[in-house]
Amino acid sequence: MNTEGMENVTGPPRPTGEQVLVTGGGGFLGRAIVERLLVAGYAVRSFARGDYPELRERGVTVIRGDLTDPEAVQRACDGCDVVFHNAAKAGVWGGYDSFYGPNVVGTKNILVACGRAGVGRLVFTSSASVVFGDTDMEGVDESVPYPDHPCSPYTATKAEAERLVLAADSPALRTISLRPHLIWGPGDTQIVPRILAQARAGKILRVGAGKNIVDTTYIDNVAAAHLLAAAALKDNPHASGRAYFISNGEPVNLWDFVNRILSMAGIPPIRRGIPKSVAVLLGGMIEKIHLALKLPGEPRMTRFLAEELATSHWFDIGAARRELKYEPQVSMEEGLLRLRAWLQGQA
Repeated sequence: MNTEGMENVTGPPRPTGEQVLVTGGGGFLGRAIVERLLVAGYAVRSFARGDYPELRERGVTVIRGDLTDPEAVQRACDGCDVVFHNAAKAGVWGGYDSFYGPNVVGTKNILVACGRAGVGRLVFTSSASVVFGDTDMEGVDESVPYPDHPCSPYTATKAEAERLVLAADSPALRTISLRPHLIWGPGDTQIVPRILAQARAGKILRVGAGKNIVDTTYIDNVAAAHLLAAAALKDNPHASGRAYFISNGEPVNLWDFVNRILSMAGIPPIRRGIPKSVAVLLGGMIEKIHLALKLPGEPRMTRFLAEELATSHWFDIGAARRELKYEPQVSMEEGLLRLRAWLQGQA
């Protein structure tokens, strides 16, 4: 697990023997949350489908199970004071039912189990994409509504899960939803590996004019935000039952960011591009072909991916700063230096 720089990220006071559950504790963000909890002195459980002996070696109680199994979820929640519900099915492609089970049914099971187990606080890992439509989002805050027509099954089911979590807020179970955007850093299993794999295969294209500005979030900052949210649920009643955007607070040009990552791996910058309208049309055609032929894997382009790559989406994190005392401690530049060192170590 990566612990570099953790001493530089602020967090809540040390706990007094609290038992904490992290769903998805073996994933990229889940592990970062687990590590920070261990350093802070919590007793930690992880609930995931896979086995993670490296977590067990760190003193974590590893519980295997599926979010759609209510009995397994109940066993994981029993005896816990705080639950970080981080596990979910993510992706730009797939049938609605494949997302609905883990993201919505799984969240319902977590809420029921928390109620029965007397869990007092629940921090839910949502996504900034729950508010995505097909237009630019520049400096918006949490007052922006959910779209009438979600961009994908992932965003639709994450939004539904977030609604459930916030509606469940009560004096018995305090809840918060965090909306990080484009999480990256050492140990990344999604964004950085995908960018590099697509570029090495010669399949990466710039979508749109290349001027869109986006928020991103360094992994250590997101993990710290989760602990701050749990502390706020204990100390700040005003934070309960609310959603908060989380980012580095340093919006960047998406394609400059992508090219910076490529340069770390010795890959030339992206030279070719296609208009957004063409990418959206192409994505829709490829989706139909995948469905008709029942092709495996994800399509190279989807309508949701085209919109995400061509539009601006950055957010006002003022509420998180005020209510959660969140302040990104690892800057974009420092994070990129750490990412470069990690990639060089992988070579």
